[in-house]
Formats: sequence, structure tokens, C-alpha cells
Amino acid sequence: MVTVFLSALSGVSVIIIMVVAGFVMNERGWFSPTSSKTISRIVTQISLPAYMISTITKDFTAGKLSILLPDLRYPVISMLIMFALSFAVARALAIQRSHIGLFSSMFFNSNTVFIGLPINLALFGDASIPYVLVYYMANTTFFWTLGVWLIQRDGMKDVKIDVKQALKKVFSAPLLGFIIGVALVLLKIHLPKFILQTCGYLGNLTIPMSMIFIGIAISNAGLKRVRFNRDAWGILFGRFLFAPIIMTLLVLPSSMPVLMKQVFILQSAMPVMTNAPVVSKMYNADDTYASIMVAETTVISVIVIPVLMVIIKSIV
Repeated sequence: MVTVFLSALSGVSVIIIMVVAGFVMNERGWFSPTSSKTISRIVTQISLPAYMISTITKDFTAGKLSILLPDLRYPVISMLIMFALSFAVARALAIQRSHIGLFSSMFFNSNTVFIGLPINLALFGDASIPYVLVYYMANTTFFWTLGVWLIQRDGMKDVKIDVKQALKKVFSAPLLGFIIGVALVLLKIHLPKFILQTCGYLGNLTIPMSMIFIGIAISNAGLKRVRFNRDAWGILFGRFLFAPIIMTLLVLPSSMPVLMKQVFILQSAMPVMTNAPVVSKMYNADDTYASIMVAETTVISVIVIPVLMVIIKSIV
């Protein structure tokens, strides 16, 4: 157990150092107000898609990929349960009406790319990537449909799910990179060496830039504004207790690979999505509340993840 804990702590420590670097640089004025948006675009539209193509074509076969999609049902079921549970928790904690939609959205959606991907890579290596992407497919679909609709309810009178916008967000550059990688493997198409090397170099930007982005986000949110009130405790319990417990109960009896079980459980316990404050501001919801919860859950995850890894290793 001690070895597992130290291994998890070592993997998380790599992440922490890069987050702290981003935080310190932002505090010292190295970045402009638009820097985080630029970094986010580089990661999501350039480095992460390139990383997907490079990794999948190098490390996976058609046989390995064919078992992935049917197991998409597990994160879908877990998020539906979390969605229903969020309203019960909001009612029990008497969350103010103007926060209920945002509370629910943050309760059942997790940060599967900017935090989830680097942590899984640090702890499990490249073998975890397809499983991370399967969870990402479910999570991003829920966020840009139900999650955005819930946030709209807080800030606007007339709310609806914009199907066109949702599809555009779901079929984002990272997912398209994943789909291209899968298509290349299934069709047995081999890209020229120089293209794969280019994808590899660009892909290597993903983890450090993601962590610097998180550091900037925490700095912008302001650690001084972190408060452990009812809203915060509700989100913390949702992200770090209820979500991994529900996912564990779903995957333990299944026949999926052990690594997939571990990745799914870990992905379910990631912090609040960094998109939550952006969407909140767009629809006149409380973006300050969302920013604080992103910062708070990200910082707390540093403590939770090593402990969760010990538990996961002991039961899966």
C-alpha cells in the first residue's frame, strides 16, 4: 500500500510542479489576460489531436480498439446517476436557486482532459489513452448538452439545448484526432515517418501546457476566495466521493480490462471542468462561483488522487 501511495504521489507531484510553475508565472505577470485562452486553443486544437494520432497509430491494434466503444455505457450510466443525485444533494443542502443549475453541472461533469489526461499518463502511461478518450466522449457530450442547459437555467429565462453547438463541441479537435487515429489503425494506413514524428513533437506539448493552463486558472480565480461553504462541500463530495463510488460499483462486476476500470474510476473523480466558468459568463450565470470551484477542486485533487489510487489498487 505504501508503495502504491508513493507511486501515485510521485506521479501527482510531477503534475503539481507544472501547475505551480504556471501559477507563479501568472502571479508575476508573465501572461496577459488572453494567454490562458491561447494556451487552451493550442492544447485542444493542435497538440492534443496530434498526440492522439501519434499514440494510437503507434501503440494500438484493431483488436484492442474494437473492445472500447461498448464500454462507453459505463461512464454514461454513472453520469446519469450523478445527474439525478445532484438535485437531491442540492435540495438537501438548500443550495440557492440561482446556483442550482451550475451546482448540478459541476457535480456530475469532470475535467477529463486538462487534468484527467496528464494524471492518467503520469500514473498509467500511454496504455491508458484509449480509456481516457472513451470517458472523455461521454463526459464532453453530457457537459455540452445537459451541463450547458443547466448553466443556462441559472442565467437566462429562455433555455434550450443548441444541438448544432453541442455537436460542434462534442466533435472537437481532440475527439477528431482520436477518430482519425482509430481510422488509420482499422484501415491499416501507415502515415509517413516525418508526419508521425511531427505529431509526436506537437503532442509532447499537451501535458506541460495543460498544467500551465491550470496554474493560470487557479491564479486568476484567486486562492484567497476559496471558501468551504455548503456549495463547496456539495461539489467536493460529488466529485471526490459519490462519483468514484458509483463508478466503482458499476465497473467492478464487469469483465473489462483492469486498467480500464482503474482509468474510469480515476476519471470520474477529476475536478470541475475548466469550461464551467467560461460557459457561466457566456450565459450570465455566476462565473465567479464556477471559477472558485475549479480552483478549489483542482487543489483538493492533489490530496485526493494519491489516496484514491491506493484504494483503486486494493479493490480492482
